[in-house]
Amino acid sequence: MSTDRLHRERVIAAARSLYDRGLTHGRTGNISVRYGEQILVTPTGACLGTVRPGDLSVVDADGNHLAGPPPSKEAFFHAIVLRERPSDNAVVHTHSAHSAAVSCLDGLDPDDAIPPLTAYFAMRVGRLPLLPYHPPGDPGIAEPIARAAVGHPALLLANHGPVAAGTNLDTAMDTLEELEHTAEIFLLLRGLSPRPLTDRQRDAVGSPPTRRNTP
Repeated sequence: MSTDRLHRERVIAAARSLYDRGLTHGRTGNISVRYGEQILVTPTGACLGTVRPGDLSVVDADGNHLAGPPPSKEAFFHAIVLRERPSDNAVVHTHSAHSAAVSCLDGLDPDDAIPPLTAYFAMRVGRLPLLPYHPPGDPGIAEPIARAAVGHPALLLANHGPVAAGTNLDTAMDTLEELEHTAEIFLLLRGLSPRPLTDRQRDAVGSPPTRRNTP
């Protein structure tokens, strides 16, 4: 199997997994994988439950369309995340219900939107920045995403949903799923008195490494 075909199959497997488990719905969500100088990304208007390997779009490192059908209108921010995190090679974005619900709440800390309720959230997500609202596909989100992605593997787009990056699709999916699970816990605890990890406890379990561009 060619390298291109292998990456396409992996994107489709991830897409089916997200859709079948209800982490995306309808024609929402998008996935990208970088290999070499190009990025495979799910196309615009695609349902992750039915998209096929041959349907995937190809964009360059700046998000410019190179081949295949038109890419997701959010392909540009996948390219930005991958540019700012050169050790990562995959990005997953969904409108998964619990994370999207949290993104609609008022009064969240924009630098740390969900407290470290579990050790696994601290390890895989770390501090979760909440980015200001922009309509889907709005290029105005580019600068906030670029700033936040440097130090964070996961971002939460206000009134929209989560974005997660990883060295490969498996780690990006793990991060997104941990975020979604912790968002559910966070919502279950609303109105109660949760006991998040302390800063010392969070530091003790480690946090996701910062991915910075090298000169």
